[in-house]
Amino acid sequence: MATPFLHTDSESKDLPIVYSSRQWPGLTISRYERHLLLESPHMLDTISSSIHGGGMTRLDRAVNIYVDRHYDSSDPVRDIQELLEKWGHPAHQTAGLLTAVKLEHASILEDETDGAVLLCCTTAGVSNGARAGSPRTVFNAGYTPGTINIMLFIAGKLTPYALVNAVQTAVEAKVAALQDLGVRDAENGRSATGTTTDAIVIGASGLAADGTEASLTHAYAGTATRLGDRIGRIVYQSVTESLCASGYTAERRQ
Repeated sequence: MATPFLHTDSESKDLPIVYSSRQWPGLTISRYERHLLLESPHMLDTISSSIHGGGMTRLDRAVNIYVDRHYDSSDPVRDIQELLEKWGHPAHQTAGLLTAVKLEHASILEDETDGAVLLCCTTAGVSNGARAGSPRTVFNAGYTPGTINIMLFIAGKLTPYALVNAVQTAVEAKVAALQDLGVRDAENGRSATGTTTDAIVIGASGLAADGTEASLTHAYAGTATRLGDRIGRIVYQSVTESLCASGYTAERRQ
């Protein structure tokens, strides 16, 4: 399993623990006491549902911040900004996500295809599994920490519509992983398509992994493309591995 931070203590004197990409020079994921930092050596065109640095913008890093599952804040954006300042991360270059999943259960996977290198980092929990399209209890607009957070960085050149397509493919892969694990909607027991608090950030550098000009432009990222196929596989595997690292099994769901 690609869980390099498994069995690490959040209070360990060895922190930060740094994972360096084997295929993308300069790309690192650092595990700190309260957050994971995914940092690219180049600026990225990003699309994200993160509450800080979300939407379509240019960034070079993403942080996944651990909070208690009872976290309740009227201003989570301010909370993230204050933490980024405290930790010395430039807010204007950072996507910020919140998670109630233990950081040690993060799964990190890499792949490459057609001149593109991919790295995916996922933290996943399913205590609030939900099925989109099914009637369910809803709440007033507010924020709770993400249960499945996916951070996917790509060294390669994608069109803007391919970047959106990549989100679609990644979400489909997440759904497939949950279905194969038998994850259920916490309210109605039907097959879950996610949880009520999932988030995703996808970024593309526009360059090859070594920083030189990309050999081709990926116009699409659906499942019929090589890039989309790899996105689907890497997201599927990382969601599965993170859940398994947390002890989720078929027996537990019964």
